[in-house]
Amino acid sequence: MVKFNFSCTNIDNLKSSYDFVVIGSGATGMTAAIQSQELGLDVVIFEKLNSLGGNSMRASTGMNAVETMTQLKYQIIDSQESFYEETLKGGKGSNNKELLSYFVRHTESAIEWLSYHNIELNEIVSTGGMSKKRAHQPTGATAIGGYLVKGLQQQLAEKRIPVFNQTKVLSLVKNDGHISGVEIEHPQAGKKIINAKTVLIASGGFAQNRAMMSVYAPDLLRLGTTNHPGATGDGIKLATTAGGALVDMNKVQVHPTAQQETDHIYLIGEGLRGAGAILINHLGKRFTNEMATRDQVTKAINDLHQDGATLVFDQGICEAFKAADFYVAMGLAVSGNTIYELAEKIGVNHNNLEKTVSSWNMYQRAFEDIAFDRQTGMDRGIEKSPYYAIHIKPAVHYTMGGIKINRLTEVLNEIGEAVPGLFAAGEVAGGLHGDNRIGGNSIAETIVFGRQAGQQAAKHVLSLS
Repeated sequence: MVKFNFSCTNIDNLKSSYDFVVIGSGATGMTAAIQSQELGLDVVIFEKLNSLGGNSMRASTGMNAVETMTQLKYQIIDSQESFYEETLKGGKGSNNKELLSYFVRHTESAIEWLSYHNIELNEIVSTGGMSKKRAHQPTGATAIGGYLVKGLQQQLAEKRIPVFNQTKVLSLVKNDGHISGVEIEHPQAGKKIINAKTVLIASGGFAQNRAMMSVYAPDLLRLGTTNHPGATGDGIKLATTAGGALVDMNKVQVHPTAQQETDHIYLIGEGLRGAGAILINHLGKRFTNEMATRDQVTKAINDLHQDGATLVFDQGICEAFKAADFYVAMGLAVSGNTIYELAEKIGVNHNNLEKTVSSWNMYQRAFEDIAFDRQTGMDRGIEKSPYYAIHIKPAVHYTMGGIKINRLTEVLNEIGEAVPGLFAAGEVAGGLHGDNRIGGNSIAETIVFGRQAGQQAAKHVLSLS
């Protein structure tokens, strides 16, 4: 993909009316805008921040999908049924089954849609709770977030879809019960009413809104968060003011592995464990199946009653999961030429760590983890110098709850009726993930339901003509 710098649209080019207004510039919003424009709509994206991409920009591991050509390339025989059941199990059975069914049936076409738009995800890795490799990655197993966002931005530029940053949507405008536009505010343009035939809320979750967190997940206020500063739940407030209902608001995911020694909290992607990394306690010993679901790994870390845990990996794992190069370059990892040296540097018993790594390598070669029954992320051992360690602690990562929608991405009111002209998709919407989100499903959600929102917006606009 050719490198380029995306430029937002000058506010002087803002029109007073569009077919379709998209709130939020993450992967969901961009996908919906591209899809709708290809179906004939005059679309615009409003982003409240100066920077674009939202939490999508921070994604590292991959995009889950099944029955793809990439899976077949790696001789992985998979099924929608298996993906459905394992995601439902991961969500403890509380997932919205209508949304989940639509989701698993459209991940393959989402991968194809990205490929059609020159965004290729042709590598694959395991994530927790999945029995097969489903998390699709860019060539070289680089972090998916920046690659995906830049790829979608290139499509926006080629299609000349306007994107106005520093443009906050203050409210939705209703006319005879139908959403008919938005009120925006921009530093230079001030407040304006923008007419629209339909609106998509794709503004992300609320992990950075402490007031909302204190209402829905007060026990998690003590934790940091991996989320970008704009994840403040604005879209949720817009929807409720317009009559939309909420669902699963108390379901907030904690990611087990976030580096928090620096001013900025860095998510250490699940793909690192999927590529072969292990977790150790302060004694230098493994204590859990590292590829269990995120809630289970988080609980195992919390049950240690110590200051987090430590990820251990090697150069071979770095080569398999290229996001690890970023962790090393940013100084997040401690390195040693031997396991002994690494143990000394991180302050754990070197005999214990050497035994732990030796045992893990034996389990990996036999593909049988007799200690914790890990069954995925076992393609490679920890054998290639240099060796690395990253100290991690759990952090708030994802808000599973949000606006209540149906499979058409229509916003629903308290009695299950659609709010005419209003759609929502991505992290701002609730129900898909149940009690616990599976790693790799959020990026898949942005493309699957972003496309759906764009298609349904086009259908809605055409129905008005």
